Amino acid sequence: MSNTWKIYLLAVASFLVGTSENIIAGILDKVAADIGVSVSAAGQLITVFSLAYAFGTPILMAALARMERRRLLLYSLAVFVAGNLLAVTLTGYSFLIGSRIILALSTGVFVVTALTVASKLAPPDKQGSAIATLVMGFSTSLIVGVPLGRVIAAAYDWQWIFGGIGVLGVLAMLAVAWVIPRTEGEQPVPIRDQLALLKQPKIAAALLVTFFWIAGYSITYTYISPFLLTVTGMSEKGVSAALFAFGIASLLGSKLGGYGTDRWGVPRTLIGGMLLHTLTLVALSLAAHSSAAMFPLLMLWAFSAWSSGPTQQYNLILLAPQASGIMLSLNSSVLQLAMAAGAGIGGVVIQSVSLASISWIGAAGVAVAAVTAAASLRLSRKGSPKEKRSELEAALQKAGT
Repeated sequence: MSNTWKIYLLAVASFLVGTSENIIAGILDKVAADIGVSVSAAGQLITVFSLAYAFGTPILMAALARMERRRLLLYSLAVFVAGNLLAVTLTGYSFLIGSRIILALSTGVFVVTALTVASKLAPPDKQGSAIATLVMGFSTSLIVGVPLGRVIAAAYDWQWIFGGIGVLGVLAMLAVAWVIPRTEGEQPVPIRDQLALLKQPKIAAALLVTFFWIAGYSITYTYISPFLLTVTGMSEKGVSAALFAFGIASLLGSKLGGYGTDRWGVPRTLIGGMLLHTLTLVALSLAAHSSAAMFPLLMLWAFSAWSSGPTQQYNLILLAPQASGIMLSLNSSVLQLAMAAGAGIGGVVIQSVSLASISWIGAAGVAVAAVTAAASLRLSRKGSPKEKRSELEAALQKAGT
């Protein structure tokens, strides 16, 4: 088997673990009703997952850095299968919380390890494409996994979804053991060295952009299924179709974000996408009771929200090209923290105000992200004195030749 197909295999496995993460938002109302908790309490299942992912993954990856990569992929998938089986076999809110923590830790380790393995399987000039393929596999869970999970949950018990994912996880283990070659571990990067980058104001400001952008998005997306059912009055089939349309639009937005970054630059693409994101969330509030208006608005929301993804990652790499891996790892942790914060804030809003208010609050979060992005980009353009000195020396050297 060629290395290209091995990378695609890892992308399929990434789709599987991504579905296990994202599926809760699509079936939140059904989970809440079945385990006897409120929708806002069920939303904290996303908070718990994101917190475990954000804090646990960097620690585990630093501790397991020297482990042979294929073995680490297999171990993480085995824990992933166990987490899904826990959701099926044991009932109750506390057991489901435990399942989400196990799934978060195993998902984080698998995704980071798979990215490393894929980059080593690819030729030097194709490493970026290999990483993009894996990210695409993970992102496809929004397009296919979440709406498919909604359809299955409508016809059967929602726990069947996790049972099925667990079985597919076993098959993924067999495929990885058979196809993926042994890859040596790496020298661990201490957590303190990873966090040292946060002392740089331009990097801290750029990561705050990720936090406010994803938090604003998560406040609304976490509770989108009950919002569409209760506030908009959509049918069960309508919600499934809306989630499918949302996923397709998110993929298109991600593609345009990459194109726009190259064509129009980071500032226009990033700030423009976030402003459109903000306006769309406001429009969702205004048209909350119209099913006809909701479909195009949901697609525009997904399109604008995910257009910022590749642009923000590229921006972070530009800020610290010598530590791009650590930057993307930090960004991933901040993203998960923002998901947790958004789910938590959304739960409070539902309890204290109303379900219809989540898109207003989400819009405020994304608006803060747009303002922060403008300030961050202005700060990064100024550069540090050391960077300015290096640029001056290079210019003088060029002038003297």
